[in-house]
Amino acid sequence: MAEYVKSESKEWAREALRGQWSTLMTPFDENDSIDEKGLRHDIKHVKSLGTRGAGCTWGMGEFWTLTHEERVKVYDIVADEAGGEWPIAAHVSHTSQKEMYSLASHAENVGFDILVVAAPYFVTNQESQVLEWVKGLAGHTNLAIMYYNSPQFGIVMSAEGLNDICSIENVVGVKEASFNPELSVETHLKVGQKAIISTPDEWIFHKGKELGFEQQVMFANTSDWRFDTVEQNYYVQFIDKVMGGDLDKNFYDEKIAPIKGVSDKWWQYTVKKMDGALPASLCKYWGELMGMSGGSVRSPLVDLSEDEKSQLRTDINAARDLSK
Repeated sequence: MAEYVKSESKEWAREALRGQWSTLMTPFDENDSIDEKGLRHDIKHVKSLGTRGAGCTWGMGEFWTLTHEERVKVYDIVADEAGGEWPIAAHVSHTSQKEMYSLASHAENVGFDILVVAAPYFVTNQESQVLEWVKGLAGHTNLAIMYYNSPQFGIVMSAEGLNDICSIENVVGVKEASFNPELSVETHLKVGQKAIISTPDEWIFHKGKELGFEQQVMFANTSDWRFDTVEQNYYVQFIDKVMGGDLDKNFYDEKIAPIKGVSDKWWQYTVKKMDGALPASLCKYWGELMGMSGGSVRSPLVDLSEDEKSQLRTDINAARDLSK
């Protein structure tokens, strides 16, 4: 639950957005309805790994398949499980401004700490349009906002455009997921003094050490619940080490690199197979193998084949044997 006033959003974020933040999937039951029991289980599991917070109904949460009622139901469940003690983020992106405002209001009312928003996909082709869109949301809510810079939404903002967005009072940072390393680095260097920039991959820590900037939060990815168990939460441990200034290459190479290699292989394979779509099917089945609810994705996405599932299980087991 947000414990700051709007004018103090950036100061709050500097203190609160640290360490590993997770991204929750949206599990569906056999009737293709929200699996409330499964979602509650997943939240408890992700919390138990030592994560600092989590976001819901993001890309991996298949937000585009959810009705308004389903999105707010997920918000309600997540807020209830967080209990005001575990920071939570609500993704409110939508092509309808009224719907976006409604989702934001609901998230604020049930106790979310921060909103995540991207460009309104399909019609937004100019950076000035995105800036005005985010200004509208910022004026509507008292919550802090992270802007989500991703090609999945049809436009990738430049570092200059992101700097303009982060000049808005309660925009506290950017999840820089353009998959463009040069843009990520440029954004850290240009905007990182005024706002929090988070690139969702570990290479950014090494680049930051080389160029003199620090990333204080991994906001947010699925690596914690895909890589870690309660007994062996090596990924969360590594992110915490980095936040303390210790890149610990030996720890990363021994405990994380094997499973990260499997992740990179299958991520690239699945994205290519789906012609650029996010690999929610990969993550859902991987999560199932790690004790999450898993289940099927919604159309037009498709689940992994049985052969693919078998090979993925083999690869994960081999990597985990190496990391013990």
